[in-house]
Amino acid sequence: MDLLAELRSRFGHEGFREGQEAVVRALLAGESALALFPTGAGKSLCYQLPAVLLEGTALVVSPLIALMKDQVDALRARGIAAARLDSSLSATETQQVYADLRNGTLKLLYVAPERLSGEAFLDRLRRTRISLMAIDEAHCISEWGHNFRPEYLRLARVVEELGLHPVLALTATATPEVAADICRAFRIARERHVQTSFRRPNLHLRLTPCAAQERLATLTKRLASAKVRPAVVYVTFQKTAEDVAGHLSAAGLRARAYHAGMDAEERTAAQEAFMRGECEVIVATIAFGMGIDKADIRSVIHFNLPKTLENYQQEIGRAGRDGQPALCELLACADDAVPLENFTLGDTPESSAVEALVQRMLGSGEEFHISRYDISHETDIRPLVVETVITYLELEGLLQPTRVFYESTQVQFLRAESAVLEGHTDERRRFLTQLFASGRRGRKYLTLELEASVQKLGESRERIVKALSWLEETGAISQKPANIRHGFRLCEAGVTASPAEVAARLAQLFARREERDLQRMTGLLEFASASGCITRRLLAHFGEEMADENCGHCHFCRTGEPASHTALPASPIPSFSEEDEENIRSLIFEEHAPLASPRSLTRYLCGLTSPATTRAKLTKRPEFGRWAAVPFRSVLKQVESCWE
Repeated sequence: MDLLAELRSRFGHEGFREGQEAVVRALLAGESALALFPTGAGKSLCYQLPAVLLEGTALVVSPLIALMKDQVDALRARGIAAARLDSSLSATETQQVYADLRNGTLKLLYVAPERLSGEAFLDRLRRTRISLMAIDEAHCISEWGHNFRPEYLRLARVVEELGLHPVLALTATATPEVAADICRAFRIARERHVQTSFRRPNLHLRLTPCAAQERLATLTKRLASAKVRPAVVYVTFQKTAEDVAGHLSAAGLRARAYHAGMDAEERTAAQEAFMRGECEVIVATIAFGMGIDKADIRSVIHFNLPKTLENYQQEIGRAGRDGQPALCELLACADDAVPLENFTLGDTPESSAVEALVQRMLGSGEEFHISRYDISHETDIRPLVVETVITYLELEGLLQPTRVFYESTQVQFLRAESAVLEGHTDERRRFLTQLFASGRRGRKYLTLELEASVQKLGESRERIVKALSWLEETGAISQKPANIRHGFRLCEAGVTASPAEVAARLAQLFARREERDLQRMTGLLEFASASGCITRRLLAHFGEEMADENCGHCHFCRTGEPASHTALPASPIPSFSEEDEENIRSLIFEEHAPLASPRSLTRYLCGLTSPATTRAKLTKRPEFGRWAAVPFRSVLKQVESCWE
């Protein structure tokens, strides 16, 4: 097969980039591979070309809805049959994707990792000829990774159960330990680990020690030069994004904020303005950038320390994709380490909460279903940690997931209700009339609580769901499912397991992850404060050695100036006064249920939300976040002394 000819005719490229051909040939030969390429190096082509050439449908797993949409649109524009399944699709659109999958007309299907936890979808896959499975952001499977996602742990089991082969794991950020984890999970041979260099000679890396009060002035001065625009400025907090964007706008720069606290329309408007050049500086949290294809970004500036070196490497990779010079500067201040460390320590659940969650999951009967939202609030454990616990219970063979379903749906009639009932048999008309009568009517929507409708009508849930889907497909109604629930079956091992012992093992796991995250933070601070070639030190973190001692294009190599000082600038840490101690004792005396332990109260005082404090509206009180600038352990020590 002439791969170059296929590449030109299908995708319009004149040649492969480094590493691409080796991965493509491995997949075409039926061999699994790991593609460890830097951001913007063309990972997606590694599975898109084989997908077009092989028989069947390529299953692409990605956690990024925006990226899935962009890739599907681009493939369709080239005449390639591609689709996605995600929460943004209507029921009619979803049914069409399933029909195309059943008919074998799709060459690529993009899904989120959690889609593979449902029995119904896995059953569809068993009846589908899958040509290959591509897993984007594959570093999420590794407990050693900086962005561990529990749903990724299930993927390896799904691959084994369904016999999906070959598998392509893709990532732009993996240390040698993480890469080894990925290869082990998906049984990828060492020789099929294809890694290209992270070195980008056109990037001018710079580390600038900067006191907190000096950062805005330093940033504004740097961005005054048109040579470093368009620019992306990364910050830690949403409020910082708003404040910095406002300051830059007042200084005459066309700047906009971008963060997860904005509604979807605002974020889209900001992103599109940046892509068109109407906005020249985007000030963003890490919510911005995934899948952004803008080649002429002239600078990426970290106003705050990034979360990890992996995040830093991925984020600076968005600069200078056109090959022209670009600046990547980190305004390094030790103050940023406190909130980042506090996030890590605040995420670790209390052992009692973990045991309560395990008891709930193993003591709910042989077949049961839960709302992860509700259980998160019941146990005061963040949703991601709840998901992690449940995933480990599954992987230990204690639980088996059954189905995912919705408790209720909001129905909107697109035709008069009487018209919707016309043209049916008497029995079907009677069924639909009773179904609509079983709901709660509002001004715009008819809300159906599906379990209540099942009881009132004496009909199966399956018939009700199918009837609503059919009405939606024919344009009679639209519907918005709500209140997702996850079903489970208790396995034999789960019946005999000791919840206390299981919880103790999980508590140790969370403690190990906390320690690894803190080690990553230490490594980041060492990187930001050490001297020498910046590029060489960054590449070493990812297991890559440079032939030369110095890169010649970072700030240290170009100027000979030290990359930093022995210690980063830091503001004095506030001390506790007698009044502060009295405020802590007052909160303890008030006996708020969400603040019933020293650790939960410490989280609250450090400005870290939890499901329970949010529900109780305690985050609106002035004490919330009072000591956000103080290390978590120092606040915990003070709280424990007041608790006695």
